[in-house]
Amino acid sequence: MLNQFAPKGDRSSFIDEAIQNYIAQIQKQRLREQLKEGAIRHAERDLGITDDWFALEEESWQQNVQ
Repeated sequence: MLNQFAPKGDRSSFIDEAIQNYIAQIQKQRLREQLKEGAIRHAERDLGITDDWFALEEESWQQNVQ
């Protein structure tokens, strides 16, 4: 099967590229998992911040309307 993709003489570079792509794929997956875990871990805090800002924005808007 390797012969279909990499002729003799090019196999080392083909294997190296395959390994590099595999490692990059694993790193991307780990990063996605870390970002997801962080988002879940900080969701409650972030919603609280959003609520605080929304309240301040509403107050400011009410003052500008009057």
